[in-house]
Amino acid sequence: MYRVLLFLCACLLLAGFAWPDAADMLGKRLVAPGGSSPILPTARIDRAVARLPHREGYVATSAGVRLFWRAFDPGDYVLDYAYRPDGTQHGRMQFDLDFAVPRRTPIAPRGTVVLLHGWMMDGGSLLPWSLQLAQAGYRTISIDLRNHGRSGAAPSGYGLREAHDVADAVAALRARGEVVGSLHLMGVSYGAATAVFSARALGMQVDNVIAIESFDNAGGAIRDMVPHMLAKPPETIAQQVTHRMLRMQLDDAALERAIASAGDALQLPLDQVDVGVALAQVPACVLLLHGRDDRHVPVAHGRALAAAAPRAHYIEVAGEDHISLPMRLDLLAPTVIDWLDNADPARRFCPEPLAPTVPQSTPRRVA
Repeated sequence: MYRVLLFLCACLLLAGFAWPDAADMLGKRLVAPGGSSPILPTARIDRAVARLPHREGYVATSAGVRLFWRAFDPGDYVLDYAYRPDGTQHGRMQFDLDFAVPRRTPIAPRGTVVLLHGWMMDGGSLLPWSLQLAQAGYRTISIDLRNHGRSGAAPSGYGLREAHDVADAVAALRARGEVVGSLHLMGVSYGAATAVFSARALGMQVDNVIAIESFDNAGGAIRDMVPHMLAKPPETIAQQVTHRMLRMQLDDAALERAIASAGDALQLPLDQVDVGVALAQVPACVLLLHGRDDRHVPVAHGRALAAAAPRAHYIEVAGEDHISLPMRLDLLAPTVIDWLDNADPARRFCPEPLAPTVPQSTPRRVA
């Protein structure tokens, strides 16, 4: 079958059908994510959410974008969670998740944590974190960023435009009584960059930022990520053909054309989306977390962010990559919760973060 597909592709090319320009294809994908991620177990997440007491709805931003949000209140969820790496290079989000439905006894939140997801994900991808932090006493609110999940479409901003959406959502949700107490922002990858830009936009309203696997510069992240993605083993025969053709076409010059065309389409030069500059201007305490084995957004991005903002605390986790690190609640939850619990409301100092526990050969459940 594989040889047949290659033969058909060759026949089409010889017959005068031009193979789609790889730079143009990539440029369009950089403008809008296009669909949901194949590594996200959406059906399982939706079934879990349906069992849980929660609130959800939409808010409208000043840019006219409808954003979907979902809130969980503090409660005794008796969370039973374990990340299960699948042992391949495809990086799927494999995890076990179970919980108890908490009694509907109101518990005053210790604060509010707004959760921001990664590219081609949605708020449901952070359900384990939503429940873990709710179990620790915080109200959690996940937001589907523009172009993702149930939210509306609008020009991407690689965190810059999304930050204004988040600021508008926080204001609207605070007016509805959903955002209460101290405000913390937590994001993963593209959501981590958005959290940094949002903290700059919200200023003194934000107490803490937890940024997991953020990029330092959008253009630089694309230059690092695309070659890595094309080097990963394809999962299907069709992907084998596509990857081979893309690798033939996407040389350095083509990649630069794609980045430039996406910037032109968005009216936003991607090399000017600089998270480090924003981070240095954030008044909140910031905890940066990065996996040393990350190949999607290499660890150099995390180190650059740490250098750009000496006040921020930076933790580099050995043996974890772009997919695995956000899934390792057994490693990160004690650190994140301790960081939030010891926040200084007056922001006179930022606490020293608790070091993550030593990675175990077998993932441990978070209870």
